[in-house]
Parts: sequence; C-alpha cells; structure tokens
Amino acid sequence: MPIEQLPLVALQARKAFQTGRSKPIDFRVQQLKNLQRFITEKQKDITDALKKDLHKSENGTLLYELLGLEGEINMAIANLSVWMAPRPVAKNLLTISDEVYIQPEPLGVVLIIGAWNYPITVTLQPLVGAIAAGNAVVVKPSEVSCHTAKVLELLPLYLDPEMYPVVTGGVPETQELLKQRFDHIFYTGNSTVGKLVMEAAARHLTPVTLELGGKNPCYIDKDCDLEIACRRITWGKYINCGQTCISPDYILCEPSIQDKVVEEIRKSIKEFYTDDPKTFIDYGRIINQRHFKRIIALFEGSTVAIAGENDESQCYIAPTVLRDVTPESKVMQEEIFGPVLPIVPIKGVNEAIQFINEREKPLALYVFSSSNKVIKQMISETSSGALLANDCLIHYTISDLPFGGVGNSGMGCYHGKSTFDQLSHLRSCLIKRLGMEQLNGMRYPPHTAEKLRLARLLLLKQVSLGRVRHLVQAATLIMLAAFVVQVSTPHSQYFLLGSSKTGKLLHSSYK
Repeated sequence: MPIEQLPLVALQARKAFQTGRSKPIDFRVQQLKNLQRFITEKQKDITDALKKDLHKSENGTLLYELLGLEGEINMAIANLSVWMAPRPVAKNLLTISDEVYIQPEPLGVVLIIGAWNYPITVTLQPLVGAIAAGNAVVVKPSEVSCHTAKVLELLPLYLDPEMYPVVTGGVPETQELLKQRFDHIFYTGNSTVGKLVMEAAARHLTPVTLELGGKNPCYIDKDCDLEIACRRITWGKYINCGQTCISPDYILCEPSIQDKVVEEIRKSIKEFYTDDPKTFIDYGRIINQRHFKRIIALFEGSTVAIAGENDESQCYIAPTVLRDVTPESKVMQEEIFGPVLPIVPIKGVNEAIQFINEREKPLALYVFSSSNKVIKQMISETSSGALLANDCLIHYTISDLPFGGVGNSGMGCYHGKSTFDQLSHLRSCLIKRLGMEQLNGMRYPPHTAEKLRLARLLLLKQVSLGRVRHLVQAATLIMLAAFVVQVSTPHSQYFLLGSSKTGKLLHSSYK
C-alpha cells in the first residue's frame, strides 16, 4: 500500500467505528468467531510462514503461538456479556438511592504494532481484546517476520475490512501511521522504539500500552533441586532460540554451585535438542543475519562453558552458556534476545537483590529456591513486571494474570479481561432522581458547621452493595414506609428518610 494512502486507512477505520456497528455484543462475538475461523483455516499457512521466518516446527507453532490465542478467543466470547455489563460500585449514604456504576465503552480506533518473535500471538492477542471492547483496529504486523506478515494480510477476508484493516511495510509505513490520530496505541517490541512510539502518541495525547522487554534475572538459590531448576531454566531460555521477551536473560548464583548449574544445563540441552540441535526440528533460528552478528558479538570477553557450531548462513547459534561473567561484560549491557545464557556469580540472595535493584526493572524475574522465606524476600524487595518462583514463562499462559512490564520494561497490561479493560474507557456513571431535594440542602450555600456535620455523616459512610449486610442496610435506609425525621438548624431544614433506628441515630448526632 502506498504510504500516501495510510492516512485514509486510519480515517476509514474511524468512519467505520462512528457508524456504531462495533458496539453491539452480537457484532463483537461474530468478529471473534471469524478470527478463530481465520486461525483454523489458515493454520497451514501460519505454520509454513513461521517455519520460514524462525524455523519453528509445526507442533511448536501450535503450542506456543496458536493454543493460547484460541484460549483467549474462547474466554472473550464466553465472558463478553459480563465484561460489557455495568459494574456497580460502593456508595455512601448520600447516594444510597442513586444508580452508580462503571460502564465500559469502546475507546475508538486502536493501532496495534506487532513484534516478529511471536508474530501471530503478540499481534492477535491484543486484537482479541480490542474487538471484544468494541473498537476499530488498524493492525501493523512486523515486517521482520515477513512471511507471517503476508499471512496476516489475509485478515480482512475474515473480519470487517473497514473496521479492521491490515497495513504491512517497514519503518516508513510505521512512522506514517504514528502521525495519524488514534485513541490507543498498543506496541510490542524493544524500549528504544517504545520511546519513539510514546513520543509520537504524545502529539495527540494518545494513551499507549508498551509491551517491552529487558534483562530478566534468574536467581538460583543453593538450597534447591538444581536438576529440576536447570531443566526448567533451559526450557525457558532456549525455546524460540532465546528470542522470547520473558526468557531468563542471565543467571545469578553462588560460585559453589556454578559448576553444577553448567552441567545440569548441559544435560537438559542434550535431552531437549539432542547432541546436534542444528538438525533438530524443534530448535529455531535467529530471525536474520543482523541479529546473528549482534548476538555473536556479545560473546566478547566472556568465558564460554557450553557452545557449539554457529552458522551465519543459516542464522544458527547453538545453545550457549557463559560462566564467571562480570557485570561489566559486554553481554550484560543489553538484552540478549538469543540462545546465550550468562552466569554471574554472587554471594547470596541479598547481593542478588542488590544486583537486580541497581538495574532497570525487568519484565520478568525468576527465583528458584526451596525456601519460602527467600521467595517472599525476593517478592518484597524487588520490582518487576512479573515474578515466578521455581518456573519460567508459564505465567504467560494464565489469562487472568495481567501481563505487562514496569518502568523500562513497559507500561499497561493485557491478557483476558485485562486486555478488554486496557482497551476500554471505564466510564463513571451516576443517575440521580430529581426528588428528595431537601436532603441536598447541606451542600448548598451558606455552608455551616451543622451542614458540615451532616455531610461528614453521610459522605464518610461507605455502603458496598456486594455484601449482604450492606444490602440489608441499603434497603432499610431507603424504605419510604418508615418515617421522616425533621432536623432543624439555624439556616435550613433537612428531611431524612430511613428506619426509626437510623433516624434516632441521625437526630442524636445533632444534639
């Protein structure tokens, strides 16, 4: 698509949204079902494209790209009526007879900029939430995973083509899209580009969700099962050839267990990928030669403990472990995003916490320990997008857990209902009757001490309709069959409705 036509794409999506056809639940559910049909009917195209882009196996694609996406769609369809419904909130005594609730409503037109490492799931999962929330969406797949982007171009054959256009292309196309006005921008990628996205969004005061990354620490306590810990770390590190934003970036452990950690990882690499990962179907490739060269350059100045043949022509880097890595090493200066795992020796959990806190907040933090005290200490004394104890990556599979970063690793969150809320405006609504005006006298001038006393009584008492005892209290307070207590002050009169017991309490407060 010519760049000069991109403003028209955004404008067309906005005009489609303004028709209001994306708001009814039936439309949203139908579009979600159509998205599921796209995934089902184009499954072979998707697996073939990911094989070409990242050397992903068919089963690996189904497991790590499509299975969770299918779960997100099913969850949205099953729960959409509840998510869309008004959400009652607690009231005070002054508003006890009012209708007070939060009403989710669509934001408008959302721009989704996908990433290349999991180009299906990180592009379409936000789309699920955006559709569920009733928005129009402009989808911009990553041009780096070019074969998968070609498949995603087929989305408008299944979805409303005016409401959900797909724009392919590289940096110039993305820059032109960012010049347009959107109601939310959802970007997945690195922090450098994330800052540019945020800067562009600021011109229109557009809110953003930034799903970034960083160097995710993995602390291994000496008092844990090293065989199991290293097995799970090996899995989390080397799937997708280390190109996972929540993969362990480096290990922190005491020198006394470093040799054992290296050997257990070596055993797990062989178990998962055989003696020759290069020929193994489930071991991936680096996305392109530029990233291949960048990763290889990170080896400089470090001691290699585990390595193998690297082949630039195939963008193949063998599972690699570096030992005795110092904080000043080149590999510790940037997110690795490849199959290289440095081990940084530290003296214990306190030094590990200090090491983590001296750096940018990570997207994920991993701690392996048999001690609940150590785990709780890591939770209470560090900050990260997520913390997992004794496992890696698995939190991504739980739709009820918000997924997102903090600080340099991102802002905002998604998955399940979190995506729906992130891409909705949660509108505050209060509907009051035009009667009972005498009760409002306390907020009208002149303001007196007696009015303040009554306001304090009515405003500071919260009533939660979610609890039975408060429901009973609310019903009692608004019963018109009770009685009216007239409270006289030097300036005005108030008529309070409620039970006799409540009336006596209110009346006594004025004596």
